[in-house]
Amino acid sequence: MRKYMESELIVNPDGSIYHLKLQPGQVAGTVILVGDQQRVAEVSKHFSKVEVRVQNREFLTHTGVFDNHRITVMSTGIGTDNIDIVLNELDALVNIDLGSRVDKEKHTSLDIIRLGTSGALQPDIAVDSFVASRYGLGFDGLLHFYSHDAALTETDMEAAFAAHTGWDARLPYPYIVGASERLMKQLAGGLAQGITATANGFFGPQGRELRIPLAFPSLNQAIENFEFGGHRITNFEMETSALYALARILGHQALTVCAIIANRVRKEYSKDYKTPVADMIRLVLERIVAAAARH
Repeated sequence: MRKYMESELIVNPDGSIYHLKLQPGQVAGTVILVGDQQRVAEVSKHFSKVEVRVQNREFLTHTGVFDNHRITVMSTGIGTDNIDIVLNELDALVNIDLGSRVDKEKHTSLDIIRLGTSGALQPDIAVDSFVASRYGLGFDGLLHFYSHDAALTETDMEAAFAAHTGWDARLPYPYIVGASERLMKQLAGGLAQGITATANGFFGPQGRELRIPLAFPSLNQAIENFEFGGHRITNFEMETSALYALARILGHQALTVCAIIANRVRKEYSKDYKTPVADMIRLVLERIVAAAARH
């Protein structure tokens, strides 16, 4: 049986995993990920009790109970590099015995739901509305560092996107991974759905130009005009592609729901984005519990 070496699986002296500082048993089967540390309390304030409060760096975790359903909410910070840490360490907490450093005999699959903020790339997607990401389109290149089955990604869609945009060879090749079909059915009803583009930066990679000229000034328009199999690119953010890819490889279920706080095409920004974010949190919590009750 494979044993993970101390340099590869880092465990703190108290038995917690290195970055998250969590111990086995402190993670619920349903995990909500948010970027902002302050948003953790905006979720956990709905809990009837909070059993776990742990923070290390940008990773703040509360585990508690909402309507008799145990839920973990965790802040990830920004970017796919942080998602790489969070997904690998969450998986290790439930699927590796941290004491013996070997895989557990029984695999545990987590439901991982990202609640984020995002900018719309289509004029008809209103500011303050919600989008569920049916696919994550990664410009970040993270997936390419992991061995994976070719069936993991939507290869035809990837090729069509690269051809449509004239994708430059200097950039990481785009990858596209689908959301959990079960979580889509349980949580995404009535929401706008589409392809969420995940950028590896907030400014240049998302077509924002301040004092540095863009290398590909027409890329955003090409992104907005892409369509494949009835799916279009609905929004830009910075985490979903890595979440979907690593969750699939590790055997977890993942879905992103974002509040649209800006419309990049119409150049609009929310007057009070905290209100739709609060509404999104409540909606998803209620749908999580409703789905659990049906099963």
